[in-house]
Amino acid sequence: MPSSNRTTYGDLFRIPTFPRLATSVMLARTASQMMLLTLVLFVLQRFHSPSLAGVTVFLAIAPGVALSPVAGALLDRHGRVRLITLDYLVGTVTLALIAGLDFGGRITPWVLLPIVTLSSLTYSLSNSGARSLLPLIVPKRLWDRANALDSIAYALTMGIGPASAGALTALAGPRLALIVTAAAFLLAAVLIVRLREPAVATASRPIVAEAWAGLKYVLIHNRTLRGLVLVLSLMNLGLGVLLVALPVMVLQRLHGDPALVGGLWAVFGLASVPTALLSGRFDSEGRERVVMAVSDVVAGLAISVLAFVANAWMAAAAMLVLGLATGPFDVSMFSMRQRRTDPAWYGRAFAVSMGLNWAGQPIGSAISGPLIHTGLTVAFLVAAAFMLLAAGLVRWVIPAEHAGTISSESARQSRRDRPVEESPSSAEQGAG
Repeated sequence: MPSSNRTTYGDLFRIPTFPRLATSVMLARTASQMMLLTLVLFVLQRFHSPSLAGVTVFLAIAPGVALSPVAGALLDRHGRVRLITLDYLVGTVTLALIAGLDFGGRITPWVLLPIVTLSSLTYSLSNSGARSLLPLIVPKRLWDRANALDSIAYALTMGIGPASAGALTALAGPRLALIVTAAAFLLAAVLIVRLREPAVATASRPIVAEAWAGLKYVLIHNRTLRGLVLVLSLMNLGLGVLLVALPVMVLQRLHGDPALVGGLWAVFGLASVPTALLSGRFDSEGRERVVMAVSDVVAGLAISVLAFVANAWMAAAAMLVLGLATGPFDVSMFSMRQRRTDPAWYGRAFAVSMGLNWAGQPIGSAISGPLIHTGLTVAFLVAAAFMLLAAGLVRWVIPAEHAGTISSESARQSRRDRPVEESPSSAEQGAG
């Protein structure tokens, strides 16, 4: 590679706004991972119901997914930083409220579930807002590096968040974990609130029209994003089942405690760090589908092993393999999505795409209760089957690079839907 084109991870941290954005997102993602596991452990300890735990996770994610087209339209129109900050503050208030009501002995399922639902409504603002900020402040030549770090950051939070939630719950109960999670969201909001907004095109049509245009762009006009929705939603169905089944397995089959649950999720998260770091060193363009399919097969086999584990070491080995497969998948998928999305659509397309991708997780968590009642082995095998099915569909539903992502007719429609033509160099200008 010519020296003029050589890139390093250090180049990212020389972008003025990148370090603060990265720190804030790391804190918020850690809090999000803590929140999901803490809610599962909270419900299992307070109400002893895997089915209620699954419904709680469903309501913590699904309403925000449903509103993702609107969230995308808001992000493209009103700026990402302020809306990301809003979601972090909503997380702070709702989690502190649950902890306070529990302290006063006033928490019941009928009180908990509406609060959890409220907390999810702004979920897509930060989840897709942060991801859509990356290609706006990072030059295109650094996208693979940035996506590798993004994947690593997510992996670290997948390790740190559940491990912290499990340890705090084992030490002093889930109430402390809720309070610490609320504090992490608050600190993330403080860090990002004064971040400079990158210059982007703004829309002039009604929000509903922009939301509908974003939905059409993902599901009709962009073949790659449509294919990713199908593959990722199937994968997340499996992960949604795993989110509830793993704690139940540890507590009931392995007779462990919440700290062991967090430790297993930490193994999963941290294991993806080296493979993501390695993947980021290579240009993934043209190889994304192969990497994604192989990663999904390995992940499915790892989850199937969990159906038959008899001790914590076997469970840790399975989670290790699952994590190793996650890093390359994430880097390839993130880079493909950025390369095949028109910059003028980043807010709406990423919000809709990520929302629909994640739609499988709350559904998987919701069906996990009946599956677990049928048998833990059945639950894990169903989760593995979703992963393997996703692997089989990768090459069928995601077009090859040379095939293009939008037909000429769809491209014309996309241009009609686009509110303002963005400067072609905006992604390269960074925060400038």
